[in-house]
Amino acid sequence: MNRLSLLIALFFATTIISSAQHEPFDVTEDWIQKIETLAPDAPEATPSKSRKILVFDKFTGFNHWVTPHTSQVIRVLGEKSGAYESEITQDVFCLEAANLAKYDAVVLNNNCSIGPRRDLILDLLDEDKSLSEEQKKKKAKELENNLIEYVKNGGGLIVTHGAIVMQNNSMPFSEMIGGSFDYHPRQQEISLELCDPDHPLTKAFNGKSFVHIDEPYLFNKAYEKKNFRPLLYMDTDKLEGKRQPIEENIRYVAWIKKHGKGRVFYVSPSHNAQSFEKENLLKFYLDGIQYAIGDIECDDSPIEL
Repeated sequence: MNRLSLLIALFFATTIISSAQHEPFDVTEDWIQKIETLAPDAPEATPSKSRKILVFDKFTGFNHWVTPHTSQVIRVLGEKSGAYESEITQDVFCLEAANLAKYDAVVLNNNCSIGPRRDLILDLLDEDKSLSEEQKKKKAKELENNLIEYVKNGGGLIVTHGAIVMQNNSMPFSEMIGGSFDYHPRQQEISLELCDPDHPLTKAFNGKSFVHIDEPYLFNKAYEKKNFRPLLYMDTDKLEGKRQPIEENIRYVAWIKKHGKGRVFYVSPSHNAQSFEKENLLKFYLDGIQYAIGDIECDDSPIEL
């Protein structure tokens, strides 16, 4: 085999391997048991009291195949470590103020809304034909405000991957999370770097960057203020398929922040369930959830621009 033929063969072999690494598959008991084996045995911080979180994983827009896997990962992390109990729902009325008050934190799991309106709550209320347009808009705003006020008053919020799109045109929602979705180039191998290897919430990675296949999310709106403490970043100079050159090449993909009295953890990884088959990412999720709940104290002050 000549050099050119060898290079072509290696290219196609790499492509096949990469494709296999992010091929969708259903949640199975075997896979859940695998996650249970890899998940931390104990939490980083002992809970100050019994904790309960709500996982909301309803979507109306893009169907991230990893959504049910992520919900199970979050459930397993809490059950195995004893850090919290979790409840999973797809009922939008879980955002009623009286219901939110039952939980220490809320997880928004890949709640993608339909474009271009980008209002998942209104998408779901549209299904109720007994409501007028004005009633639906009023109720949608009420439920969104309930979540924002819940966090402002001390509730925790964990936002995974595509859930940042949930109320993507709402500036109050964007300010609570720390940004809104702009777009992403195609899925590809991404090297994620640690913003601060000594930060308690990057402890899971033992000071080392890691590579995985993902959608490299880019953000806008409140992201421009960078009113958060970044945890992971990517160098966009290394990305393929960008719409245009990116002047600010360092882009953050995971961060924590205060919002009023509450705490927010945003984590873009991952679009693929295979990424959860790594102990370090599982620990990173658990530590981030414990931060949002209030059991891990760490520096969450915004970076200096």
